[in-house]
Amino acid sequence: MRIAYLDCFSGMSGDMFLGALVDAGVPPRVLEETVAALDVGARLEISRVTRSGITATKVDVYSHGEKDLPREVYWEERERSQGQQHGHDHVHDHHGQDYGHEHDAVALREHNFTQEPSRVGVPAPHEHGHGRGLNEIRGVIGKAAISETAKRTAIAIFEALGSAEAQIHDSDIEKVHFHEVGAVDAMVDIVCAAVGSEALAVDEIICSPLNVGGGTVKCAHGTFPVPAPATLELLKHAPLYSSGIQAELVTPTGAAIVKTLAKRFVPFPEMRVEKIGYGAGTRDFPGHANVVRLTIGESQLTLAANTSQQTITVLEANIDDLNPQVFGYVMDRLLEEGALDAFGMPVQMKKNRPGMLLTVLCRPEDAAKLTQLIFTETTTLGVRRREERRQTLARNWVTVATRWGDVRLKVASMNGTITNYAPEYEDCRRIAAEHRVPLKSVMQEALQAYLQNRKV
Repeated sequence: MRIAYLDCFSGMSGDMFLGALVDAGVPPRVLEETVAALDVGARLEISRVTRSGITATKVDVYSHGEKDLPREVYWEERERSQGQQHGHDHVHDHHGQDYGHEHDAVALREHNFTQEPSRVGVPAPHEHGHGRGLNEIRGVIGKAAISETAKRTAIAIFEALGSAEAQIHDSDIEKVHFHEVGAVDAMVDIVCAAVGSEALAVDEIICSPLNVGGGTVKCAHGTFPVPAPATLELLKHAPLYSSGIQAELVTPTGAAIVKTLAKRFVPFPEMRVEKIGYGAGTRDFPGHANVVRLTIGESQLTLAANTSQQTITVLEANIDDLNPQVFGYVMDRLLEEGALDAFGMPVQMKKNRPGMLLTVLCRPEDAAKLTQLIFTETTTLGVRRREERRQTLARNWVTVATRWGDVRLKVASMNGTITNYAPEYEDCRRIAAEHRVPLKSVMQEALQAYLQNRKV
């Protein structure tokens, strides 16, 4: 199985991820064509830089001729040119890695629901107080000439950001206006991340624990501790730490990309390394390489047996006094929270009471939270837990076109030979409901399209 390992020893931001993609072999034209397809008045500048002795690729976004500024630079220039801030002058909430500031009034990159700032010393040409809503962002992405899979991924990243903002501000996600993440540079970062990760052609993206930094960060609502509220909300359940650097190393955009793309968080996996890419942040810390590293290769376990072997945790509980409707709800919740599988079997318990055996398969790092969910949502008084080894076929996703829309298929293989393939149920169900056609018809056409593509 081909994997990509994202090593976030100096945090994670949108521009760092784009730099790592290019450095690892994604052609620059793929990202440049993506920016052109968005048609938002932006362009990329790609360069080679050095960060504490490591040569890396730096990707900068220019919007209407203006380049992003790191937050610290923005503050220095603003205070020097304008003096003490008053009244409606608001903070430009930018992380030194990918937080910049656009002159067209869609610039803030952290939760900011106030009016956007002007360029230092230059009034913004068309300030407005509402920014882009999620539906508008979906519309811009939907019109872009990129794959449907990349569109879904980009929208999922934005929705993750919106969900975090809504949670922090006790608001509905559809009412959130993205002054920060709706900025041109953030739009470019997110959509290019979706397209670029697809271009890697890997089966799985894995992430290291994230170094979040420390200290405080100035936001539109005041000064907050690092990690910023949106970042921390996005990285729930992910392993975090601080190396002691007093700076914000993980941005909300970077956190949303990781949350959406990474399937799991583990130390460096066993793999045969093929490509290595380094993406640079803006700042250059003394004695600390401000880069993110992307390593591409074949899983070592896959090389050994042409199948993927992994340790999983099995959780079990016998339940005999739970409403059957609640039992179904619990299984849905377990899967939503990251369980690899969940199922129930009828059992005969003590005193001849009929009951259900709830079994959950999960990654070891998810076992604690799923155990807590079982205790919270069911009536069981105990959960059994054991570690097992499982072996799975290599798998990847392909997208086929039907008359009603694109459908993903999961394709499994062994020793390079395809052994199984099946259309993604959720894609087919959504299309069947939207177009009022039989579900089986959608699934059959997706299979026919896949088989036809294999013959070509």
